[in-house]
Amino acid sequence: MKTTYNGIKGFLTAASFALAILLTPQAALAHCDTLDGPVVADARIALAKGDVTPVLKWLQAKDEKEVREAFARTLAVRKLDPEAQKLADTYFFEPLVRVHRAGEGAPYTGLKAAGTVEPVVAKADRALEKSSVDELAKAIAAHTEEGVRKRFQHALEARKHMQDSVQAGREYVEAYVTYVHYVEGIAQVVHGAPHHGEAATPAAHQH
Repeated sequence: MKTTYNGIKGFLTAASFALAILLTPQAALAHCDTLDGPVVADARIALAKGDVTPVLKWLQAKDEKEVREAFARTLAVRKLDPEAQKLADTYFFEPLVRVHRAGEGAPYTGLKAAGTVEPVVAKADRALEKSSVDELAKAIAAHTEEGVRKRFQHALEARKHMQDSVQAGREYVEAYVTYVHYVEGIAQVVHGAPHHGEAATPAAHQH
């Protein structure tokens, strides 16, 4: 049972890492619901201009009506005073982000504070801003290589002693399963990356 549990644990770790690398939003790493994410950034621009157009690209056509109405109410309230403006802006961010995530099939659990974006996602955004993916690609490659090498080395060392005893053999199987599932998790996401907000479903591997 220990081997099975640790094998699954290793697989989940690999899958989570791969998703963190590749998804703009995969399951827990979405940043469109943060106050410094791209959706809210465009919302601030729209409010400053008094023009809802900048945020419409984040919505499906069928969802525009709700957001347009929220935008109109926000513009009316934010004219009252600075404090009202701050509250009104936050009021607008909420339905905008909620509707956007719903359109992508992702859950909405409220607006997240600024600064909570995962480092790898922040690097992905910076790459676009700089019009260069070199730094991001190198960081991902290095992190991935480190993870593969670590698990490979552990499996290799265990393999040398797998015939020493039943316990040694089980330790090898545990290391082997963790290593292979880690690689599988990465490969599955690389070759079949899920859509925004969807979880990856790695192919089954029996041991």
